[in-house]
Amino acid sequence: MSQGKNSSQAILMVTIVVAIVLTILIWQLASIGKGSTAATAGGDDADTRIQPVAKVELVKAAAKSDGKPRDGAAVYNAVCMACHATGAAGAPKAGDKAAWAPRIALGMSALIESAGKGKGAMPPKGGAADLSDTELKAAVEHLVGLSK
Repeated sequence: MSQGKNSSQAILMVTIVVAIVLTILIWQLASIGKGSTAATAGGDDADTRIQPVAKVELVKAAAKSDGKPRDGAAVYNAVCMACHATGAAGAPKAGDKAAWAPRIALGMSALIESAGKGKGAMPPKGGAADLSDTELKAAVEHLVGLSK
């Protein structure tokens, strides 16, 4: 009979210890939650701290006014520069000789084909579906010229 009494007391003690530990844990979690609310109310605004450093705004390229193809610089400035000037989405920056050297080594036709089909995060024709083959070629040649 004393063995049954000892096991009942042991179970009771374990239950009490578990209840105390859970109460302390819940109390600690509640105080942590209150602390983060107070920090936010006190001016520690996480939304402000995690804002991007810059924003890129893509705009539709200007329509061809005279029906003639745009030159490479015009296409680069209207379409390509948004990513290639900043390196957004892993685009090699214009003028970065080290980044462009292996690409240039593939040859101009491979670069033009890649720009036409899209590569990585870059959509076909840099997202400007209205680019003619002549304009695309001129833009690639201009970008390569900046990077040699």
